[in-house]
Amino acid sequence: MQFQPLPSLQRPLLEKFYKAHRSGMRARGESQGWVAKDGEIVAALCMTPLGGGHWLTGLFVAPDQRGQGVASALISAALGSVEGGVWLFCDPALAGFYQRLGFVETVDLPQALAVRLTRYRQTKPLQVLVRP
Repeated sequence: MQFQPLPSLQRPLLEKFYKAHRSGMRARGESQGWVAKDGEIVAALCMTPLGGGHWLTGLFVAPDQRGQGVASALISAALGSVEGGVWLFCDPALAGFYQRLGFVETVDLPQALAVRLTRYRQTKPLQVLVRP
């Protein structure tokens, strides 16, 4: 399996992967897509740069690949390419998964993320984690 950044010209492949699995995930304009490939894309995430670090979004693993360490390996590969903190918002049920990868709970986050968090929490519970 290969874990690699997706060149900008191939961004439509990322959107196609998300849509094929009926995922609500999307690749935002300024984000860098990362993929796990086993012949085809089997997992993806996005890393968006922001002051002092990055925002991790869009983690999705194809259902038939879950439970095999694909998400952990993809996150590790993507985090190895960035400097600074990496923040994410997740369902509280997923916090343990991210904590095993070195993420910790936080209330200290960049202003741009604080604004998004306030808006997102209007419709769903979210936990905020950072990997310093």
